[in-house]
Amino acid sequence: MLHLIFQSPIELAVLERIAPGDDVVFLENAVLRILEKGSLGASLSECLKQNRLYVLADDIGVRGIQLSELVTGIEVIGYEELVALTIKNPVIQSWS
Repeated sequence: MLHLIFQSPIELAVLERIAPGDDVVFLENAVLRILEKGSLGASLSECLKQNRLYVLADDIGVRGIQLSELVTGIEVIGYEELVALTIKNPVIQSWS
């Protein structure tokens, strides 16, 4: 399953609904919540043990977020990779 997370703040309940092996993409203002020094840093690091987490490059660029500020292990992708993830995952859950 592919989870598209747009909401900010991100509720811990959303992260708890992500099953092992699911892909997760953070978009729009949700990118403000995936910083290493943020309140979700530990939860996201734990999630990375069983899932692949992504962030859209344009969304962090627009907000002035540096790659070094992200939780280690979150992959930065472009629109082409986002489309590939939607093809790979026939079930998509959007959290906004």
